Amino acid sequence: MYRAIAKNKRNTVFIIILFVIIIGFLGFALSFLMGGDPLTVTIGTVIGAGIFTVIQYFAASSQALSMSGAIEIQKSDNPRLYRIVENLSITTGTPMPKVYMVNDPAPNAFATGRDPQHAAVAATTGILELLDDDELEGVMAHEMGHVQNYDIRVSMIVFGLVVAVGFISDIALRFTLFGGGGRNNNNSGGNPIMIVIGLAALVISPLVAAAVQASISRQREYLADATGSLTTRHPDALASALQKLAQYGRPMKKQNSTMAHMWISDPTKPGIVDRLFSTHPPLADRIARLGKIGGSF
Repeated sequence: MYRAIAKNKRNTVFIIILFVIIIGFLGFALSFLMGGDPLTVTIGTVIGAGIFTVIQYFAASSQALSMSGAIEIQKSDNPRLYRIVENLSITTGTPMPKVYMVNDPAPNAFATGRDPQHAAVAATTGILELLDDDELEGVMAHEMGHVQNYDIRVSMIVFGLVVAVGFISDIALRFTLFGGGGRNNNNSGGNPIMIVIGLAALVISPLVAAAVQASISRQREYLADATGSLTTRHPDALASALQKLAQYGRPMKKQNSTMAHMWISDPTKPGIVDRLFSTHPPLADRIARLGKIGGSF
C-alpha cells in the first residue's frame, strides 16, 4: 500500500507539470492567432496563469464552502460528527480541521483547504442520516486522509490551473472570432495552417485539462481510501459506506462541476461522457480495493 501511495504522489507531480505544458502550448498557439513573439507570449501566458493559480490557491477553499452551502458547526451543534472528526484528528496527529454541515439529503462529504493547518471537512445531513457510526467514521477518515496526504492542496492547485486553461481559451477564441486575431494575422502575414492549428489547440486544451483533472482526482480518491483504512484499521466500514452511497446516492441540490472532484462521491448527474471525465473512480472498484486492503490487516 505504501508503494501505491508513493506512486500516486509521483503521478500528481507529473500531472501538474503536464498542466503547465498545456498552458504553455496555449500561449504558443496564441502567438499565431494574435500576433507577437511566440516565446514572449508563451512565457507571459504561463506567468499569468501561475499568478491566477496562486490567488485561487488562497481563495478557492472559501469559495467551495460557500458554493456548497456549508455552515460551520461546533461540538454542541452535532456532537456525533464533531467527535468523530476530533477523534480522527487525535489519532492521525493532524490539527483539528473546521467542521461544516451541508443541508442536503444527498449523502456526501468533502474536505478542502490548502494544508492541514487550514483545513475543513464537511458532511451533508443526508450522509449523517444514512450511515451508522462506524461507516461515518470511515467516511470522515477518508476525508481526513485527503488532509493528511495534502490532496486538498493538490485540489486547489489543479482547480486553479483548470480554470486558467478555460479562461485563456475562452478569451482567445472570443478575440479570434470577433476579428481581433484576423486583423493581427493579416498584418503579420500569418500562416493559415498555423492559425488552424492554433484554433484547434484552443478548443482541445480545455478538454484535455478536464480529462487530466479527472485522472488526478480518481488517483487521490484511491489514496484517501487507503489512508483512511490505515487510520481506522476497519476498511470494511468504509466499504459498507460506499455501498450505501452507490445504492442511495443522488445528485446534490447545489451542483457545481468545478468542485465535483472534492466530494467522496460524484455529486453531479452522470452524463454521456461520464466515464472519461468523471472525477471519481467507480464505487465498485473502490469497494473491491478496500476488500483487498482488509485482507492484509
